Formats: sequence, C-alpha cells, structure tokens
Amino acid sequence: MKRRSLAVFGALAVGLGAAGSVDAGPSTATRPPAPAQQAVAARQYLIIARGNALPAGLNDRVAAAGGAITSTVPEIGIAVASSTSPDFAAVIRGVAGIRSVSSAPNIRRVPDRTVEGVSLEAYGNPPTSGDNDPFFDLQWGHDAVDAPEAWNEGRRGAGTRVAVLDTGFFTGHPDLAPNIVATASFVPGETVEWAPDDPADRPFSHGTHTAGTVGAADNGRGTIGVAPETDLVLVKVLPDAGCGGDGPILAGIVHASGPADADVINMSLGAPLEKRGYLEPGCDPDDPADDVLMSANDVAEIRHAYDRAVSYANAQGTTVIASAGNDASDADHTADLIHLPSDTPGVISISATAPIGWAKAPATTFLDNLASYSNFGRSVIEFAAPGGDAEYPGNENCTIAGLTRPCWVFDLVFSTGGTGWYWSAGTSMAAPHAAGVAALIIGANGGEMKPSRVERELRRTADRITGAGNSAAYGAGRVDATDSVEGD
Repeated sequence: MKRRSLAVFGALAVGLGAAGSVDAGPSTATRPPAPAQQAVAARQYLIIARGNALPAGLNDRVAAAGGAITSTVPEIGIAVASSTSPDFAAVIRGVAGIRSVSSAPNIRRVPDRTVEGVSLEAYGNPPTSGDNDPFFDLQWGHDAVDAPEAWNEGRRGAGTRVAVLDTGFFTGHPDLAPNIVATASFVPGETVEWAPDDPADRPFSHGTHTAGTVGAADNGRGTIGVAPETDLVLVKVLPDAGCGGDGPILAGIVHASGPADADVINMSLGAPLEKRGYLEPGCDPDDPADDVLMSANDVAEIRHAYDRAVSYANAQGTTVIASAGNDASDADHTADLIHLPSDTPGVISISATAPIGWAKAPATTFLDNLASYSNFGRSVIEFAAPGGDAEYPGNENCTIAGLTRPCWVFDLVFSTGGTGWYWSAGTSMAAPHAAGVAALIIGANGGEMKPSRVERELRRTADRITGAGNSAAYGAGRVDATDSVEGD
C-alpha cells in the first residue's frame, strides 16, 4: 500500500507577507587505512508502564541497559528513551512494572507540496462583510460555519481556553499576540517560537496558521478567528520542519489538559499506521538508516499510548479535536490502516470541506464539497469543517477584498502564517475551524463543559449536508456555530 506519513496537514500554502588520480606504475605506497566504522545511530523507544505511574529507579535501569531517558509523561506512565544497544528493548521489558517497549520512529511530516508565497460592530459574511479587519472577507470558512451569526448573538469564545498543539508559532503576530495567554515547547532544544532554518525558504508557519483560524483577535489588523475572544495556549510538539515523534505530542496533550487547563485541544497533525506492521520511513527520506521496522505490537502500543493521553485529557474536562488526514483514504475499506491521533477514542476527528470556484460566485457557490485529499469514512469521521482545496480547473484571475489572484487560490483557507497571512489547505485547516466552534459552544454555555456534552452540542447544531444520519464524508455534519446554547 502506498502511504504518506503526514503530521501537519497543510497541503498548499500561498502567502501574503507583512511587511583522484590513479598511478598505474609500481606502487611503493603503504596500504590505506581501513575506513572508520560508522557509528550506530541511536533508536528511539516508547516505554509504557503497566499503570499510570513509571516504576521507581527507571532512569538507572535504562542507563544500565545502555540507554537514556529523553522525556517522560509521568501522569500517564510513559517515557521516551534513546539507545544504540540492540538488546535495549528486551532488557527494559523485563523491568518490573513495564508493560511494553516499542520502537518510536519520527514519522510526522509536513507535506512537501506548496505553492510559492506571494508578498504581500455588526458582522456580515465574506466577501462583503464591511469588517475593518482587511482580510476577513477572504475567510469563506467563517461563512460556512456561520461564525458571524454567532458573534451577532454575543457568542465569541470569551471565558474559554484553546490549546493548539503544532509546530512553532510566531507569537508576536499582531493577530495572535492579544489572545496568547501561555506557551510551552516539548521539542527538545527548541523554544515555542517558529524558527525555520531559512525563513526566506520556508516563510509559512503551520502552527501560526492553525492558531489564527481558532482565535485570531478581532482587532482591525488582518483576519479574525472563529472564536476571537478565546484564550490561546500555544504548545510546540513538532519541529518547524514537521517531522517528529509521538513523545512530545503525548506530553503536549497532558500539559494542555492538566497544567494549562485548556477547554479544547486542537491537533492538526498525525500519521497513518498499518496495524500489521510495516517499514516506516524516517525524517530523512534519502537515508535508509533512518527507516524503522514497525511491528504489529509497536503499532498497538503507540495506539495504547494515545488512548492513555486522550483519556487523561477527557477526564480533565478537555475536548480533543484532530485532523483526519490528507490521504484521501476510505477508513471503512482500509481495515489495516489507522490514523493517529484522530482515530483514538475520545478524539473528535475532522474531515475537510471546500468550495470549487468560490471567488467566481461567492453568494451561491456550494461550500461543502468533501476536499479531494481528505480522509473519510463513517467509522472514523465525527464532523467536517472548512479545509480548502485547489480543485477549481481554471487559472484565470479573480478579485476578492481588493486582492487579485488566480481564482482557485480563494478556495483555500486564509489565516495567519509566518509573519504575515497565508492561504493553505488540508484537514489541518479544518480541525481549527471545529475547535473554534467548540470554544463558542463552551463559552455560550458558561464554560467547563464535559467533552461528551461538547460533542453532543456539536452534533445537535451541525449542518447535515447529506441528510439524517452519519455520512462517510461529513460524519454527523459540517460544524455550525449558530444555536450554540444548549436547549435553545
């Protein structure tokens, strides 16, 4: 099966910047020295305790086995260790109180396919809202989920807190800074700030984009988030290049729902895994030594680790939302394939929708086509939300909100990104729309809602695009922000 490992699901991004010789004769030379032996690369291991606490003395046992613990999530009995010893896993499995030791590859990736960036109190709907945020009229997704209608009823996310788990963030962005209340990084050696090796080569910040869709401030500066008065907790769990491991993500879930006290977690990240085991390419696709052979047990234990983390979050009262993935995969007919974390029980999995040619006829274009790349399936999708797409076949220009671009560009999702604003598309862009709607629901109901109540309200208010019952494309429907007070 051909697979793509994608951690952060932004398929497209278009930016709007802020400001030897050989001797054939007799040889008298000495024999050249043998080439130096290559160092064995350290492997990463996920260690899971039998209960929700790590055994005492685990650090010493790991060191004695030739390894080192690199991070722990003690609240759920999980540690990540590194070792070059081929016997490491077998030795640690024998430690009292240890459930499993599994390979923990770095498999979360940003897609390589991008589009070259281009420099650059009543609420109506885009593209003719008349709002003083100059780029709000590019945000067709807000029209799709009826965010302005909710705002007009006073539902703006005040009193809620959304944690965005992603790559790094530009915390100084004028649309984000007013709403950021806390930050954290679980990526070793990296701060929460978006800091690519070459900003000119990689100007788009995935984390900044998703955070802006959730909660960009309504401040007359650029875009507006679905929940413009929510508090943002920005948690870096993946390097800016996008390839990382499960340990930081698990730690981020626990931190966001515990110390950070978030009402909602948004995870626009993940990867497909094959239940029966497979060879997982590592972060460097050109280096076979970076690949990891995943056994069926490895996959099962990684899944168990996410079960623990999400169960912990739900028990803390945190609603967990994740992108369903960008492989156009039908989960109902690919029984051997799972997508984590979105397929974890307790996670609300979001597929992506998009218009085709919105800029040609904004008032009448259907906004809820299943995006061409979106994963789907009745067995996995809870809801759909705007994710954008590039399916419009023409390449002629259109003009919206004073900007002239190829018409298909306007079908993408516009949000903060890097130091400016960007269009992008993916289930990564869909999940934060749903997280913003969840924040509106929680705020409108006085805060502190149990995740089961939040999901029930999302289900009650969702637009049933294909009629009654769950559908493979939309689950219970595309999320909708109106009528978001329970019992109205």
